[in-house]
Amino acid sequence: MEFTIWLYSLISVIIVSLISLIGVFFLSLSRQKLQDILLYLVSFAVGGLFGDAFIHILPETFERMAGNFFLPFYILSGIFVFFIVEKVIRWRHCHVPEHMHCRPAALMNLVGDGIHNFIDGVLIGASFSLSPTLGITTSLAVILHEIPQEIGDFGVLVHSGLSVKRALVFNLLSALTAVVGVVAALLIGQKVSNFSLIMMPIAAGGFIYIAGSDLIPELHHDVNLKNSLKQFLALLLGVGVMLMLLLIG
Repeated sequence: MEFTIWLYSLISVIIVSLISLIGVFFLSLSRQKLQDILLYLVSFAVGGLFGDAFIHILPETFERMAGNFFLPFYILSGIFVFFIVEKVIRWRHCHVPEHMHCRPAALMNLVGDGIHNFIDGVLIGASFSLSPTLGITTSLAVILHEIPQEIGDFGVLVHSGLSVKRALVFNLLSALTAVVGVVAALLIGQKVSNFSLIMMPIAAGGFIYIAGSDLIPELHHDVNLKNSLKQFLALLLGVGVMLMLLLIG
C-alpha cells in the first residue's frame, strides 16, 4: 500500500511539473487569441478548484474529523497561508498577457512559483496518503489551475528577456519543487500522526483562496455578455468534472 501511494503521488506530481512546458505550444497564437483561450481555461480551473474543495476534500475531511474543534481553523489557515505567500513574495496569478505589468521580476516570479509548486506537491502527497480518489481529484484540480498559470509564467519569463529555451528550463526547474513537496509530505506523514488529514482542510482553504482571490477577478476584466456566459459554462464544466469523478469513484 505504501509503495502504491508513493508511485501514484510521484506520477501525478511529475505530470503536474511537466505542465510547465505547455507555454511553448502557444507561441504561434496572437495575443488576443491567447487571451480568449486563457480566460476559458481560468474559468474551467475555478470550477475545478471549487469543485474539489467543496465536493471532495471538505466532505471527506468533515467525515474523518467530525467534532474536531480546530477543523474550521485549518480551513482558514489554508486561506491565510496562500495570502501570506502571495504578499511576501509579491506573486500574483496574472494569467492574461495584457496584465503582465503587475508581475514581479523574472527571478521573483520563479521563486514565488517554486514555493507555490512546493505547497502543491505537499497537498498532492497528503491527499494520496488518505485515498487514491482524493489524490486524483486534488492532482486534477492542481493541473487545472497550473495550465493557465504556467502559460502566463512562461510569457513573463520571455517578456523579461529570457530566450524560449532558457524560459522553459527555468520554468521546469521551478515546477519540480512540487516533487520535493510530495516527498516531504510522504516522509513527514510517516512520522507525524494525522499530518495528511490536517493538510486536507488547509488544501481546501488554499484552493478556495486561489479560485476566489486570484482567478475570478481575472474573469471580470471581460464583461461582454456572450463571453461571460461562456466563462460561466466553463466554470460549471469544471465543477461537473469533479462531480463526475465523485460519482464514478
